[in-house]
Amino acid sequence: MASSKEYLEYILEQLSDLDDISHRAMMGEYIIYYRGKIVGGIYDDRFLIKPVKSAMEMMPDADMELPYKGAKEMILVQDVENRDFLNELFEAMYDELPSPRKKRR
Repeated sequence: MASSKEYLEYILEQLSDLDDISHRAMMGEYIIYYRGKIVGGIYDDRFLIKPVKSAMEMMPDADMELPYKGAKEMILVQDVENRDFLNELFEAMYDELPSPRKKRR
């Protein structure tokens, strides 16, 4: 099941207080970027983020779910209504996220 454009727009609206949020469609799902780094994505209308230490500490009881078959588990963000929490979460995660890879020519 692919994610809906409406759910993507809702999540982007919840993150609109942050600068430099972007997304990219990929096989019916959406990858979410913060300041050029991949934070997570929307998979089957679920908002999943990378399981970095700060995210695990901020959501110790969160469920871990597979975005798709064969992928690594990610953290399910259930409190998507809380904009302040999402802003704090993304800020806390940023330094732990890997930098984007350089594109080959």
